[in-house]
Amino acid sequence: MNSKLKLRQAIDTLYTNGPAIHECYTRLALECFRASDVDQAKRLKSHMDLYLFKPNDTFIHNRLLNLYAKSGEISHARKLFDEMTQRDNFSWNAMLSVYAKSGLVEDLRVIFDNMPSRDSVSYNTVISGFAGNGRAGQALGVFLRMQKEGLKPTEYTHVSVLNACTQLLDLRRGKQIHGRIIICNLGGNVFVCNALTDLYARCGEIDQARRLFDRMVIRNVVTWNLMISGYLKNRQPGKCIDLFHEMQVSNLKPDQVTVSSVLGAYIHGGYIDEARKVFGEIREKDEVCWTTMIVGCAQNGKEEDALLLFSEMLLENARPDGYTISSVVSSCAKLASLYHGQVVHGKAFLMGVNDDLLVSSALVDMYCKCGVTRDAWTIFSTMQTRNVVSWNSMIGGYALNGQDLEALSLYENMLEENLKPDSVTFVGVLSACVHAGLVEEGKEYFSSMNDQHGLEPTPDHYACMVNLFGRSGHMDKAVDLISSMSQEPNSLIWTTVLSVCVMKGDIKHGEMAARCLIELNPFNAVPYIMLSNMYAARGRWKDVASIRSLMKSKHVKKFSAYSWIEIDNEVHKFVADDRTHPDAKIIHVQLNRLIRKLQEAGFSPNTNLVLHDFGEDEKLESINYHSEKLALAYGLIKKPHGVTPIRIIKNIRTCADCHIFMKFVSNITRRPVILRDSNRFHHFVEGKCSCKDYW
Repeated sequence: MNSKLKLRQAIDTLYTNGPAIHECYTRLALECFRASDVDQAKRLKSHMDLYLFKPNDTFIHNRLLNLYAKSGEISHARKLFDEMTQRDNFSWNAMLSVYAKSGLVEDLRVIFDNMPSRDSVSYNTVISGFAGNGRAGQALGVFLRMQKEGLKPTEYTHVSVLNACTQLLDLRRGKQIHGRIIICNLGGNVFVCNALTDLYARCGEIDQARRLFDRMVIRNVVTWNLMISGYLKNRQPGKCIDLFHEMQVSNLKPDQVTVSSVLGAYIHGGYIDEARKVFGEIREKDEVCWTTMIVGCAQNGKEEDALLLFSEMLLENARPDGYTISSVVSSCAKLASLYHGQVVHGKAFLMGVNDDLLVSSALVDMYCKCGVTRDAWTIFSTMQTRNVVSWNSMIGGYALNGQDLEALSLYENMLEENLKPDSVTFVGVLSACVHAGLVEEGKEYFSSMNDQHGLEPTPDHYACMVNLFGRSGHMDKAVDLISSMSQEPNSLIWTTVLSVCVMKGDIKHGEMAARCLIELNPFNAVPYIMLSNMYAARGRWKDVASIRSLMKSKHVKKFSAYSWIEIDNEVHKFVADDRTHPDAKIIHVQLNRLIRKLQEAGFSPNTNLVLHDFGEDEKLESINYHSEKLALAYGLIKKPHGVTPIRIIKNIRTCADCHIFMKFVSNITRRPVILRDSNRFHHFVEGKCSCKDYW
């Protein structure tokens, strides 16, 4: 028969026989304490109260009080403490422990201040309680008070005080305490060494942390975890992974904390495939592991994997937090997957995290990047609190979707709310000016960055201004602005110049921009292709051949243009003149039928945009089967009726012929079409586009 059952039977007997003598109560109180059986302790106390037994010593009460303290029984402990007519330091310290473990720091302070006398245990309990409940400054204050009273700190004291210094990132005071530890000859204590290692690692002195680690004779798993996570916090993922391998060689088994740090190291080092292998080997994955892996995939271009992992996480009944949800929503935004975004939004609502600031801001961004600014605005306008990220998502979202005046109006509202804009805010504002052709307004906003808000323009802002000047026919001003830059213009600046030159047919500045881009990166296909397109548009086929020959000699590979459309939760991808899709034949039949119908309404394919030296028939064949047209035809086949928009994504800028084509389709079929290309969203409704033919 086990001790707990014997204890229960003894107390049952006590209830049957009535009152007991002092020795019986004492023995049973001691047995409850030894067995950590708080339920039987409560029964014993109720029996004592029933028979009005009031012991005249503190032994019984102290044992019960200590048991309540261990179990976090605040109300029972408080009631018993108030009843006690005699209290010693053990009694007071037990109450300190109750409040410290329960996080009731104000009650902890009151009890400590009212104690008739204090010993090292009292101080240790209070210092630990303050440090463990986010009151690091108060913990250090009590430590100074302890020293003034002449009480000698123990290794337990030093661990708590070091933890307080770590919370405050107070390295100066931490080093002073380190000196005391050496004087007191406590440097060999494993818990003290762990606390010191954590302090130095978190305060950026990772090499000092490693020296302490290397000198340690005894290392438990916690020690390794502190050093491994320390390398990760100091942005040294390679050393984090190396130390993990050392840990494995030492025959110590990693725990969840170890694995989470190593996952983070692989992810921050860009080794996402290795991270997946480590993740796959974990048998019992907690929320931290799931979140680390999902966020890693979301941040390393593996958005589809992030969505799949999120589904698996839910199936495993692991509960995602706001950080996890926001990362998944961001993945949906990058994929422009409205369906998945709406599903995750629903999950966020059911879990009660949809009002979380991170989540709601991510949802605003997602709906904007899926072309549904109305839903984005609904979320934004009902947010209880908004930060600059929330405002930026909505301002940038309006600009991306051709609602330029709405973007600028919202920016003015942001200023009225006395919220300080940042660099991202002005990218949205200046982009709105570019697409609305607001040159003077753009100049004013650009000047206000430094003059009014103390923000130094970045290449992103200069690129917007170059775009604005170039599109409005002032390429000379754009070039002057580039010359005035304090930093060297990067590839974004010259790509912007080249894009505008292609649009305007400006060979002179286009050649200059292409040369600069090729110097920056000789293996990037973009400048070669764009310059080749400019020559082709002018019929300069010898120059086109020269560019292609140069690409071949440098082994520069041309990237593929493609479009995709999501139908019934399945993504369908197309390239130009695609014949690989299972429904390729009916897609081409549908597209040919659509082209004939549009031609009857006045549409004429623009074969001048074909950048090859072909005959007219070949040019028609080339331009009629661009990837976005195939995707549109497939969308009309699968969703022939209704008023819901057909949504298409393209990885490069859509051509002028496809743009006109989409306008005709939206007018003839009375079906909205939303096309997101590499530049922006195009909302085609009744023959008009939200970009106002300016993209």
